[in-house]
Amino acid sequence: MIEIFFSYSHADEVLMNSVRQQLIVFEREKRILKWHDRMIPPGSAWKSEIDSRMNTSDIILLFLSPDFIESKYCYEVEGQEAIKRHDAGLSIVIPVILRPCAWQASPFGKYQGVPKDGKPISTWPNQDEATLDAAMKIMSVVDRLQK
Repeated sequence: MIEIFFSYSHADEVLMNSVRQQLIVFEREKRILKWHDRMIPPGSAWKSEIDSRMNTSDIILLFLSPDFIESKYCYEVEGQEAIKRHDAGLSIVIPVILRPCAWQASPFGKYQGVPKDGKPISTWPNQDEATLDAAMKIMSVVDRLQK
């Protein structure tokens, strides 16, 4: 099973959840295992939980927006660790463009983003189409890893 780590700003939780929902069918088929910080049990040391999950993930989704870029933890901690893991061949980084932002000028701009053409999900006339497009492109990477 391919493990997928979700890195996002809590300000973007609604849009992140829209993509997460499009991936549920694949999780039910036991093809993927999704993880995000809302799954941390009460009383757990949240930083070690996040570090542990990121270190075992095959794919790291960076849900990019102005809030993600502004967040020191998302941008500098999770984002930089994701790049290190990608560069070491341990994980694949996939930017998921949620809202218009200068993501291409960031260190994440060197990675191919989703959905189609890196068009932010919030700007699509039909956001279900945008989130489905993003999910299917993520699953194409899963397919590649499972071969």
